[in-house]
Amino acid sequence: MKFPYGITDFKEIVTGDYFYCDRTDKIPLLEQAQSQIFIRPRQFGKTLLLSMLEHYYDVGRKNEFEEIFGNLAIGKRPTEHRNSCFILRWDLSFIETRGTTEDFRKSLVDHVNDSIRTFYNRYSESFELPETRIYQDDALSSISSLGHSVQKTNIPICLLIDEYDSFANDIMLQAEGRQKQHDAFLQREDIIKTLFKAVKASTSSTMFDRVFITGVAPLVLSDDTSGYNVAEHVYFSRSFNDLCGFRESEVREALEQLTSECDCRPALAEKASMRVRTDFDGYRFCLNNAENVYNPMMCLYFFKLFQDTREFPATMFEDNLSRDHSTLEYISRLPQGKNIVMQLSQKGQQITVDTINDRFSLQDMLRDETKDTTFLASYLYYLGILTIGGINDMGKIVLQVPNQAIQRLYVDRVHRMLLGDPGTKNSDSREDEQINTA
Repeated sequence: MKFPYGITDFKEIVTGDYFYCDRTDKIPLLEQAQSQIFIRPRQFGKTLLLSMLEHYYDVGRKNEFEEIFGNLAIGKRPTEHRNSCFILRWDLSFIETRGTTEDFRKSLVDHVNDSIRTFYNRYSESFELPETRIYQDDALSSISSLGHSVQKTNIPICLLIDEYDSFANDIMLQAEGRQKQHDAFLQREDIIKTLFKAVKASTSSTMFDRVFITGVAPLVLSDDTSGYNVAEHVYFSRSFNDLCGFRESEVREALEQLTSECDCRPALAEKASMRVRTDFDGYRFCLNNAENVYNPMMCLYFFKLFQDTREFPATMFEDNLSRDHSTLEYISRLPQGKNIVMQLSQKGQQITVDTINDRFSLQDMLRDETKDTTFLASYLYYLGILTIGGINDMGKIVLQVPNQAIQRLYVDRVHRMLLGDPGTKNSDSREDEQINTA
C-alpha cells in the first residue's frame, strides 16, 4: 500500500497505484457553474483537486483519458466537456509578498507571463496555435494576446487558480506595523483586483470557458468591488462537504489494510484507529447534516510514518500547518480575538455565532476596529482552527475545535502565551523542534 504524502499530481497518484479516494463523481456538479470559488483550510487537498480538473479537461490529454480515469467514477459516465479545453494554471502562492508594492506587482506579472509561455510551449505545435506575444511589464496585454491566439483554434481555456488569497494571508504573518500591513494590503489588493477584472472580461468574451479558484479564506474576490462578481461560491454546499477530505469509511478501510500489512496486533490497530480519529477527524463545512471528514494531508502523514516505522509519529503536528500558528497569535492580541482564544481553551472548546461571514475584508482585522467576534471566528473557521459543530437550541451556529491535533497545535499554545506561563517558551521550543524533525 502506497500513500501519496506530498504528491499533488493526479496522474501520478491514480496510475502509480497510490491510495486515492475517488471524488471524480463530483465533476458533473462542478460543471453547473461556469466560474467557482472553493475554500478549504490549508493542506486540505485543494491542489490535488485542481490537478484532477486539469487532467479531466485538458484537450492535450485526450488520449490519456482511459488510462487516468478509466477505473474512476467519471470514467464510466464522462461529461461532454471532458478533454475539451486548453489549461492555463496560476498558483498565486508563488507571488512575492515581501518587499515593495512594485516588487509584488512585478512578481505577479512575471508569474502570469511565465504561465502563458508554458501554455504556448505546450500547445502551439500540436494545435497550430498562432504566436502569442508576451509583454514584459504588462500581464493584462499578455492575457489579451493569448485570447486572440486561442480564438483562432475554437478551443476555449479552462483557467485554474490556486491559492488566490495567499498574499493576504502572508501579509498577516509579516512582522510589520499594523498601519504598514494595512497599506500593503490595500496596494496589493488593487493589483489583484485589476487582474481579476481582466479574467472576468475574458470569461465574458468566451476566452475562458470555465474558471475554478481555490483559497483558504474568502478575501478580495468576495468584495463587491473586486471586479469579479461572477463566481459561484460553493464552499458551503453539502454536495461538496467531502470534495476534499477523507470519509470515516475510507480512513477505516485504509487503516485495516495498513495494520494488516504491518502485521500489527489487534490492540495496536485499534489504538491507531482511535488516534487518527481524535487527531484528524471532526471537520464539517456545511450547516446541514453531513458526515464529518478527516484532514487528508494529516492522515497521509500519519499513515506513511506508521508504515515506515511501525510506530506512531513522535508528534502529531503536521509541519505545513504550523504557519497558521502565527496568525492565531496575531488574532489573540486583538481584544475580541483574545476572548475567543480564552473561550476555546475552556471545557467544550466551542463558541457560538449568528452566522459565518461569507465575505469580508482583511482591512477590518488589520485596523483592529472590529467589535464583533463573528468576523474573527469566521476567519478561524476558514483557517481550519474551528469547524461547524451544528446548530444549538437558540438557532446559533456552533463553531468548535475539530480535533485534538488542532487544539494542541494552536489553541493550547496561544492560551499559554496569553497567560504568561513561564514554561511556555521552553515548551514551545520543544514542540517546534518536534515539528521540524517530524
